[in-house]
Amino acid sequence: MNARQGHGTITGMRTRLVTIPLVVLLGITLGCTIGKERPARTFAEATGGESMERMFWKEIKAGNWVEIERVLASNYAGVTPAGIIDRAAALDQYRQWKLNDFSIGDLRTELNTTTFVVTYTISLNGTAGTQPLPSAPQHMMTVWQQQKSGWMVIAHSVTHPDQP
Repeated sequence: MNARQGHGTITGMRTRLVTIPLVVLLGITLGCTIGKERPARTFAEATGGESMERMFWKEIKAGNWVEIERVLASNYAGVTPAGIIDRAAALDQYRQWKLNDFSIGDLRTELNTTTFVVTYTISLNGTAGTQPLPSAPQHMMTVWQQQKSGWMVIAHSVTHPDQP
C-alpha cells in the first residue's frame, strides 16, 4: 500500500465519521418537525385532555353553542364560586359570555381508563352580559369521560385564587 492509498482511506473514514452523524441528526430534526402535534380544529381531532380543553374554550370564544351542548353530558355537574350548577345553568352562563381571548397555563392531565382529569389556570378576557369576566387567573378542573357519542364533560370546577 502506498502513502496515497493510506491517505485516501483515512480521509474516507473521516468523511464517513462526519457524514453519518449529520445524516442521523438531520433525520431526527426532520422527524421532530414533521411529527409535531398541531392544535385541534374540532373536537373530533382532539387527541387528549389538553387538546379537548383548549378546543372547549375555542368553541366558547366562537359562540359555537351546538358543539358546547354536544360535549356537556346530560348529568354534567359544575361547581363555581356562586354555587353548584347543572348542565342547563352552565349553558345559560356560557351563552351570556362574549369571550374575546383566553390564556391557559399550568395545565396537567391525568388519564384513568376512559376518563381525563384536566387541571389548569385560565385568564379570560371578555364580558358576561354587561360585566367584565374576572381578569385574575382562575383555577379550573374538568373531567372528560369517553362515552359512546365521544368525549363528554361530566364535571367542571372553578375557583378564584383569592378565595380559600
